[in-house]
Amino acid sequence: MAEQPLKILLVEDNPADVRLLQEFLWDVTSAQFQLIPVEQLDEALKILKQESFDVILLDLSLPDSQGLETFLNIHLQVPAIPIIVLTGLDDESLATRAMQEGAQDYLIKGQVNGDLLVRCMRYAIERQRVEEALRQSEERFRVALKNSPIVVSTQDKELCYTWVYNTSPGFVDEGIIGKRDLDLIAPDQVQRLLEIKQRVLSTGVGTREEVSITTAQGTRYYDLTVEPLRNEAQEVVGITCASIDISDRKLAEEKIREQAALLDVTTDAILVRDLENRIIFWNRGAENLYGWRAEEVYGKDATELLYNDELPSEVGTALLTVIAKGKWQGELTKVTKTGKEVLVASRWTLVCHQDGSPKSILTVDTDITEKKQLETQLFRTQRLESIGTLASGIAHDLNNILTPILAVAQLLPIKFPEVYSEHEHLLEILEDSARRGADLVKQVLSFARGVEGKRMTLQVKHLIKEVVKIVKQTFPKSIEVIMDLPQNLWTVCGDSTQLHQVLMNLCVNARDAMPSGGTLTITAENLVIDENYARMHLEAKVGSYAVITISDTGVGIPPEILERIFEPFFTTKELGKGTGLGLSTVIGIVKSHGGFVNVYSKVGQGTSFKIYLPAAQETETELAQELEPLAGKGELIMVVDDEPAIKEITKASLEAYNYKTLIASDGIEAIALYAQNRNHISAVLMDMMLPSLDGITAIRTLQKINPKVKIVATSGLMSTSKLAEAATVGAKTFLSKPYTVKELLLTLQKVLNT
Repeated sequence: MAEQPLKILLVEDNPADVRLLQEFLWDVTSAQFQLIPVEQLDEALKILKQESFDVILLDLSLPDSQGLETFLNIHLQVPAIPIIVLTGLDDESLATRAMQEGAQDYLIKGQVNGDLLVRCMRYAIERQRVEEALRQSEERFRVALKNSPIVVSTQDKELCYTWVYNTSPGFVDEGIIGKRDLDLIAPDQVQRLLEIKQRVLSTGVGTREEVSITTAQGTRYYDLTVEPLRNEAQEVVGITCASIDISDRKLAEEKIREQAALLDVTTDAILVRDLENRIIFWNRGAENLYGWRAEEVYGKDATELLYNDELPSEVGTALLTVIAKGKWQGELTKVTKTGKEVLVASRWTLVCHQDGSPKSILTVDTDITEKKQLETQLFRTQRLESIGTLASGIAHDLNNILTPILAVAQLLPIKFPEVYSEHEHLLEILEDSARRGADLVKQVLSFARGVEGKRMTLQVKHLIKEVVKIVKQTFPKSIEVIMDLPQNLWTVCGDSTQLHQVLMNLCVNARDAMPSGGTLTITAENLVIDENYARMHLEAKVGSYAVITISDTGVGIPPEILERIFEPFFTTKELGKGTGLGLSTVIGIVKSHGGFVNVYSKVGQGTSFKIYLPAAQETETELAQELEPLAGKGELIMVVDDEPAIKEITKASLEAYNYKTLIASDGIEAIALYAQNRNHISAVLMDMMLPSLDGITAIRTLQKINPKVKIVATSGLMSTSKLAEAATVGAKTFLSKPYTVKELLLTLQKVLNT
C-alpha cells in the first residue's frame, strides 16, 4: 500500500526560507510530503478551519502578527497539531517561551539542515530513515572531530572510557577503551581531574574548567568541559568530556606576565588584548589610571570597559592601521571605572607569532589629561592676547574716527547757531552717539591693555561695601545679597574707579543669571599662593593676594561657552541687551592690576568668579598666623578627590609635613576605606563634587559610621548653599580650591585640635 505523504503547513513570509525548507524536505524525504505555505497568520487560521495537517512549521514574526501571540492564536485553534517554531538566533528566548506554552520544538533559521528538520518531525517519518539520517550525522561529526584539536570521550559511572573521538599525544592512546584515568595518568596528577568528573556524576551538573597534567615531556594545559550523560529515564549513567590543549596559549600568557612584571614600576597603563579584543594582561599602571583591578578585567572586552556607548571613530582607524602596519599612535578619550573621562596618548603595537601571523595587540597609554588642561589654559590666554592686540589696533583707528565726529558735533552749534536751533535734536543724537562710541572704545582698550588710572593703596573691603549698598538698593527684592568680609583683609594697589567697575559688572551679570531670583554672595579673603597652587593654575604667580569672590545661584554657564566669555563682543544676551564687553573689561582691568580671574560654573547650579589682586600690605595678625605651619605627628588623613593632580599634590604636601595619607577617588571608595580604617583615620579631606556618590552623601554616610569623624569639605565652586549643606551634615570647615600648602596645613591643625 502506498505511503501517505506527510502533510505540512508552513507559515512563513520569507520566500527564500520557504524555498530552503522545501529543498531540505525534498532531499531528506524524497518528496514524501505535501507542503502548503502561507505568508500571514490570517491565512493560516482560515486554512486550518478547512484542512487537517500532520505538523505546522511556524515563523513567529509575520506581517500581521508578532511574537508569542502568533503561536498562541494557532495553538488555541488546533491544540492537537504539533507546532515547530522557526526563529532567528536573537529570538531564541522567545522560542523557548513558546515551548513552555506548548510548542513541540523550535528551529533556528540559518542553523536548520535536513537532518535537524527530520529529527523535529521524527514521529511522522519511519524509523529506518531517522536512523539513516542519524548515522550520516554521526559520520559527519566523526570526520569533523578527526580534523579538530578537540578530544571527545564518554565514560561510564565507574569512569571507564567507553567511546573516544580523536587522540592527543601524551594524553590518550589506542588502548584507552575500558581503561580509567588512573591507568593512563600518574596518581599525583590525576586527583583534580577525578574530583571534577566525580562531582559531575554526583550532582548531575556540568562544568568547564582548566586542568594541567605534568608528564616526562612537560606540563600541558587543557580546557575541559564535562557534562552528565543520561539515559531515557534521565538518570546519570556516565559523563561526556571534551578537552582542547591550550598549552601554547597558557605558556604565551605566562611569558607575557613574567615580562610585564617588570613594567609595573612605570606609571603608564600597559595592557595586552587578543585579536578578539579580550584583555590578557593589565599592569599596575592600568589599575591606577582606569581603576579596574587586573583580576576584574582578564577575559573582558576592552571596548566595554574603556569606552562609552558610542565608540570613537579613531578606534576603528587605529585597529585597521595596527593590523596593516604593525603600529599606531594617537590621542584617545577613555573612561575609568567610575565613568570619568581621561585623555591618553596611546601607542599600539601588533604582537605576532613566529610565523608572522597576528597574535595580540600591546597598548601603552599615558595620561595627558592635566597636560591638555594646561595647554587649554595657555591657548585661551594666547587667544585673548591675540584678540586684545587686534582690538587695540581697531580701537586706535576708531578713536581717530570718533574724535573729529564728536568735535564737529560740538562745533556746529557755534558755527551755525540758526541751523542748530532748527535741528537741535539731530545734533544731540550725533553727539550722543559719538560719546557712546568713544565709551565703547574705552572698554575695548581696557580689555586690550588695561586702563592706566590713579593707583593708590586701597582697602577693597570699602569698595565691596559700596557695591553691596548699590546692589541692595537697585536689584530686585527676589535676589538675596550676602556679604562676608574679614576684619584684617589685605590692601591692594589699584584704581578705585576701575575696581568698582569690575565688581559692578560681575554683580550685574549675576543678576541677569537669576531672572527668577536667587542668592548673590560677595566674599573676600587673604591668600598666599605657593608653587603648588601655581601648578594648578597657569596664570597664578607665587605671592600674596586679596581674593574677591562673587557667586550666584543662577542658570550657570555651559562648558562650550565658558571658554569664550572673556572675548570682547561675545555675548549670549538678546540683541540690544549687551555689548559683550563687560567681562572683557573685567579681565583687562584685573590684568592691568597684576591679577587674574578664575571662574567656576555648573549649569543649573550657579557661577562663581574669583578676582585675585596682588596684596600691597599684609596684616601682622595674618602673617603671625601663617608664619610656619606645624608639622603633623603621623596622623592618617584620608584625601577624597577625583582629580589625579589634586590627589598627587595634596598627598605629597601632607607627607612632606609628617602626615600619612589614604587616597580615595569617589564617595563609594571613601566609605569602604573609612569603614576598614576608621580607628586610624584622624581627619577626612572630602571633595564636594565627586562621581558615583557626591560629597554630601558620602559625608552623611561617614557620620553614620562614626559621628565624631572630622571632615574638611573642599570645592572649586564655593556656593553658599553647598557651604551650608556641608556644615549641616557634619563638615568641620570648608577649604576652597585651589588651596595652598599653608592653607591646607593650617586648616588640618585647626580641625585636629578641636
